[in-house]
Amino acid sequence: MEKRILSGQMSSSWGIDEIKYIQENTGKLPAINGFDFITERDNQNEVKGAIDWWKSGGIPTIMWHMGAPGNGEGYESSKKSSDIDKCFMKGTKEYEIFWSELKRKGDLLEQLQRANVPVLWRPFHELNGNWFWWGKQGPEKFKKLWIAMYDYYTRTRKLNNLIWVLCYTGKPEAIWYPGDAYVDIAGTDTYGVVYSPQTGMFKEVKQIIGDRIPIAYHECGTPPNPDKCLAEGSMWSWWMEWHTSHLTKVDKEYLKRIYSHHLVITKDEVPNIVEVYSKIRR
Repeated sequence: MEKRILSGQMSSSWGIDEIKYIQENTGKLPAINGFDFITERDNQNEVKGAIDWWKSGGIPTIMWHMGAPGNGEGYESSKKSSDIDKCFMKGTKEYEIFWSELKRKGDLLEQLQRANVPVLWRPFHELNGNWFWWGKQGPEKFKKLWIAMYDYYTRTRKLNNLIWVLCYTGKPEAIWYPGDAYVDIAGTDTYGVVYSPQTGMFKEVKQIIGDRIPIAYHECGTPPNPDKCLAEGSMWSWWMEWHTSHLTKVDKEYLKRIYSHHLVITKDEVPNIVEVYSKIRR
């Protein structure tokens, strides 16, 4: 059976309507729609969007630009520093804020579980970069954060609707890998490479996880050329185009060709996963 790639699009809550833009310019819809727990005022809408997307036959993915504990919320806060050790020391503000935030997002994820919605969950993205607080203090402290979140959501909160996506930068490193027990999908991202299938990047991830789990191109500036992906053996499980100007800068004819390509799965081609998942849940 021929392998194919799921199409994906990150949505923004402040810019253009990316999903509408794709439909107007390609006549298709992405299989995967991306959401972000980035500001408290928008998070409930992100949950609603994920539920609606699932019920309409699509696949939701949710990321979290978690603010550095003690430094507020949002994208700019996520780039600040925080003492990771203190996130595990009772009595510190970092501990109180970190676990309070995990609980708050756990409540949102529980809403999705109650609605029977599985989620491609990708927290702590671009983990081995040095720009987000969770990656600033090295691999061991990052892995401690990742495993703590995993244990809290899966064991303490009993959330069984999360598919854990580990998101490297464009230069994946095995030392940052928390282990197969804590990861369902591993991937990378990079921007500014036009139509490249990023075969080297794909193979670097495969060196870490082998054939054990799927490999995703979880953020891109331009969707990779599917013909080259097939020819070079870099058949990503899915790619997700980034939002706003990243999307509008993609050549419209190329975008249309990608969305009509036989190797790319669009929303109308996704199997009736709602029915299948409902039967499994019973």
